[in-house]
Amino acid sequence: MAKKGFPGMMPGNMNNILKQAQRMQQEMEKVQSELESKEVEASVGGGAVIVKANGKKEILSVSIKPEVVDPDDVEMLEDLVLSAVNEALRLADEMVSSSMSKLTGGMNIPGMF
Repeated sequence: MAKKGFPGMMPGNMNNILKQAQRMQQEMEKVQSELESKEVEASVGGGAVIVKANGKKEILSVSIKPEVVDPDDVEMLEDLVLSAVNEALRLADEMVSSSMSKLTGGMNIPGMF
């Protein structure tokens, strides 16, 4: 007759582990859904360029003050936009990591989020 469970483990332990994993997965899905509606904002050049992103790391908006639009210096505007986008994405990553680490208790599980 085959034994249930794994050697050295109590028979009910595996069920408990599976239930905990399912609960954690459900909680993670809830947090990810909440993150989709949360926004971060990055501002560069003294507010000349403002970029908003959400927890899915999607850029929601880019705002550029008209006075920084100089046809003779397009490169500066490109640099400002690039900096603001990168900062917004960095802030979104930070927000996601912070929310997930609260859920996982600081466990660093590669590929989880």
